[in-house]
Amino acid sequence: MKYLLKLSLILLSICSNWSINAADQPNFVFFITDDISATDLGPYGSKVAQTPNLDRIASQGLVFDNAFLTTSSCSPSRCSIITGRYPHNTGAPELHTVLPDDQVTFIQKLTGAGYYTVISGKNHMNKPPKLGFSDTGKDGKPAGSEDWVRILKERPKDQPFFCWFASHDAHRDWQFDEHAPIYDPDVIEVPPYLYDGPRTRKDLADYFHEVSRTDYYAGQVVEELERQGITENTYFIYTADNGRPFPRDKTRLYDSGINTPLIVWNPGAINPARSASMVSMIDLAPTFLELAGLEKPPSFQGVSLAPVLTNPKAKVRDYIFAEHNWHVYAAHERAVRTKDWLYIHNAFNNKPSLSTESDRSQFPAAIELWEKYDAGETFPWQEDIPMNPRPQVELFHVGSDPLQMTNLAGFPEFKKIQRNLAGILKQWTEETGDTIPQNPSPDRGPVRPKGGDVRGELPGAATGADKINHSGPIFESFVARSKG
Repeated sequence: MKYLLKLSLILLSICSNWSINAADQPNFVFFITDDISATDLGPYGSKVAQTPNLDRIASQGLVFDNAFLTTSSCSPSRCSIITGRYPHNTGAPELHTVLPDDQVTFIQKLTGAGYYTVISGKNHMNKPPKLGFSDTGKDGKPAGSEDWVRILKERPKDQPFFCWFASHDAHRDWQFDEHAPIYDPDVIEVPPYLYDGPRTRKDLADYFHEVSRTDYYAGQVVEELERQGITENTYFIYTADNGRPFPRDKTRLYDSGINTPLIVWNPGAINPARSASMVSMIDLAPTFLELAGLEKPPSFQGVSLAPVLTNPKAKVRDYIFAEHNWHVYAAHERAVRTKDWLYIHNAFNNKPSLSTESDRSQFPAAIELWEKYDAGETFPWQEDIPMNPRPQVELFHVGSDPLQMTNLAGFPEFKKIQRNLAGILKQWTEETGDTIPQNPSPDRGPVRPKGGDVRGELPGAATGADKINHSGPIFESFVARSKG
């Protein structure tokens, strides 16, 4: 009897300690937007965007200047983020491919540890229960964000929570409401690789309306966290799944496609700062688990950003790797990005690099660009989209060429840099099992076929890359070995 009583007291003590620890675990609000480049936000220097809420959040939080996506394509990017794996390692590397059920997500780990986990807004990965979510919010229109304050109000109060809030902004087609300003096309700054004409300016102006609407809802969410008095133990993360939906941006491996906004706000744990540390979006999954006190599963290829959250100068990686796979049009581009350089290899360089956002029949900016190109009224730097054949190798010094407009590949003075980066990309390709499909998914026709797109061989399928966990090179040690 005494033994049973002692055992009961021990179990009661364990349960009490678990409850205390659960209460101490941090909460997370992951605010992921759709199709926004970092430079289109006030905290990243935009002279156009009106983002007062993000300006405040950024001034109180940690702003990452060198955060990069593994792909600039909606569903593959989200599948990469939730698994902490490169797209060709997820089994869902192309647009509209479903994340396989056997892929491990950080949401599953959080839910299993007692977190209340909810997804609301755009999904684009798999059914929420298969991803590990314990609840699903509504998918409102036009922003997808209309239900988020209610979710925070009605969440279970006896559990830590992770909210995956996925906005439809700023994805085409444009929709308008009273929650964001209507922009004057005359104030728009047109990137030099687009044609500066009235349709392009109007297209960009409408895009910025949706950019600002994400700011409105970010403010609403943070205000609710403040109202509940839980900001000291809650991380608010603002980011995007790919670059702006315009030619030479979305799907592409230039910074306008893969350099993503990443702002982390937590008044109880984050000091206001900017970080130049190199960050890959596959690093978020292990970060969330470490902050929650959970172990990183072996399938995660990313590294935790926890050191950077406490010391913005900390370095967790030297290399960023990114992919451009099928996104309506067949593609196989791979990139390695360092602090100073961007190297791109294009296996399908015998065709233009197109997407829905850049073909000649879909959207105003692309239509105007193609019309002016056909009329011979474009400059050489505006002729990237129709270029065929394309360079197989591109090399850019990102410090002196932030828009990556001048290809330095083949120049004798950059031969050593080019060779080293080619070697690093080759090592990553081999260690992570990336492959060039021999029978790739074909280009989609003018209309998406009923029953879904036609698929060919997926990158990584030949090596079983969806079962490979190697991260590839992270630090510069490979360069030293290659010189030996």
